[in-house]
Amino acid sequence: MAQVYLVTGANRGLGKAIVETYLARSDVTVIAAVRDPKASTSKALESLPKGKGSKILLVKIDSSVAGDPAAAIKDIQAAGITHIDTVIANAGISDDFTPVTKVSIDAFQRHMDVNGYGTLYLIQAVDPLLAKSQNPKFVAVGSALGSISGMEQRAQMPSAAYGPSKAVVHWLIRKLHFENPGLTAFCVDPGWVQTDMGYFGAKTFGMEKPPTTVEECVKGMVSVIDSASREKSGGHNLVWDGSEFPW
Repeated sequence: MAQVYLVTGANRGLGKAIVETYLARSDVTVIAAVRDPKASTSKALESLPKGKGSKILLVKIDSSVAGDPAAAIKDIQAAGITHIDTVIANAGISDDFTPVTKVSIDAFQRHMDVNGYGTLYLIQAVDPLLAKSQNPKFVAVGSALGSISGMEQRAQMPSAAYGPSKAVVHWLIRKLHFENPGLTAFCVDPGWVQTDMGYFGAKTFGMEKPPTTVEECVKGMVSVIDSASREKSGGHNLVWDGSEFPW
């Protein structure tokens, strides 16, 4: 049975690189979820190099829109896809770096809508198709900034909007692991990467650029995802380099 991957936030940064990596393999279907399938960056995904027998399907998922994931699943099924093996919940925002005493309610809510609620919408929508996979995996992009027990390791970075939204993601994924014995659910922290989001953070803190390249990060993330099993990875907060960060 051909492997089917669904990647959200697929037309830029890490998402695009993940799509490109899997699409280059033979006999895979990559479902690229984007906010606007008509955008030039989205359409460009269809021209990416493909392995023998592989194909790509664009679907609309705006993580801030509650009904988008369920509507996308209907489109996926209409295209003849009957199962999904791996979901990579990559879409997210991080555009506010203020402390708890200064963060605006609007920024807090915006991050929670996209990162927190968006992940829950996706989990619930893909569940029926993941259940039809022989080895289903749900992978969410996590963050050290969402860690509670490891907070002292990132205490110098104000992230009162982004951090709590990722803490919600962490909780959902860990609980998903315990509630679904047939599913491998875990988080992967990409670290600080040279994407648009990463460069925004670097500029905010007076740095030239983030330390990790997209290529290096995605190579590590894909390796972690490919080798993941419920026994060794399920319910864990992993890092792109294969290490683990506390919840």
